[in-house]
Amino acid sequence: MDERESCLESLAVILPSLNPDKKFLGVVDGLEEQGFKHIVVVDDGSDSEHQVYFDKAREAHPDITVLHHGVNRGKGRGLKTAFAYVDENLPGVKGVITIDGDGQHLVGDIIACGERMLREGDKVVLGCRDFNSPGVPARSVAGNKTTARLFRICYGIKLSDTQTGLRAIPRQYLKPFCGIEGERFEYETNMLLNMKRMGIGFAEQPITTVYDPEDYSSHYDAVKDSWRIFKVMFKFLMSSLGSTVIDLTVFYLVMRFFGAAAGKYAELLSTAVARALSSFANFNANNAVVFENHKGYKRALLRYYCLCIPQMLVSAGLVTLINHLLSNSLPLVATLIKFAVDICLFFISYQIQREWVFSQKK
Repeated sequence: MDERESCLESLAVILPSLNPDKKFLGVVDGLEEQGFKHIVVVDDGSDSEHQVYFDKAREAHPDITVLHHGVNRGKGRGLKTAFAYVDENLPGVKGVITIDGDGQHLVGDIIACGERMLREGDKVVLGCRDFNSPGVPARSVAGNKTTARLFRICYGIKLSDTQTGLRAIPRQYLKPFCGIEGERFEYETNMLLNMKRMGIGFAEQPITTVYDPEDYSSHYDAVKDSWRIFKVMFKFLMSSLGSTVIDLTVFYLVMRFFGAAAGKYAELLSTAVARALSSFANFNANNAVVFENHKGYKRALLRYYCLCIPQMLVSAGLVTLINHLLSNSLPLVATLIKFAVDICLFFISYQIQREWVFSQKK
């Protein structure tokens, strides 16, 4: 057995399909001709008129596996069904490659992604298209650019193709990926988001960009996918606003009633008391709701205050400095200055909390 045969023997190709056409048969034929030994097709509740294509595929290639959903359950569920099947029934397989059944993924690119995944070992390999290529639908270009920017801003993930269905996944991730939320097309976006949370790396493999202008239809929803990506930062914003209301209220009250007595330490005292009362509520909201950290509570709490205390000192220092430069003695003006300072610190804090405080990387 040569190196190419050994590679194909250790990979399983997963092909979810709903109401396939002749392109589906061409995809299966191409995989078999190139020597793939493990082809797992998921019939996701196709109607009776389209069962003929699954029958023809089995007749031509008796070794393929066809799994059936009695009703349409969505692409996400189809992928999870196939992941579970491979994990339980194909012990010799080192990884899987998910593809689409419409012919947009060329066999050469499928093999290239699989080979790179085997070389990388612990990374998911994403087959990435060139959206600057001629003939790419404008909707797909705009959608990918939008989600790519949101991925980078909200998660620090730099991806050139956020919508790719061509993914080579090492075996050790199949079981964890079965637990990711999402039953339909949102599952693929959720997979990318959870890879970051799980500390799973990825590599981008350039692939040929294939679109059929006469048969193009996109399952991408710009609004839904953008919200799915942005909602973590939105929840962080809501958590921060809630704690800010507490923080500013307490800061104002301490400055109002104890500022004169505290003298030159008024801003430091007010900031410390306000932050002490608001920070614990903010930590618990971020831990449970925003970043959904279900383990390592004590570690996250320690890290949070390792961030919170320097942030408090920086905030107090800047507020004190600006107040001094402006010769300000009015509590309301000092409160507005603090609000402006904390807005700047908000974005820095989000990045640190996401990457370090609530990180679930091992």
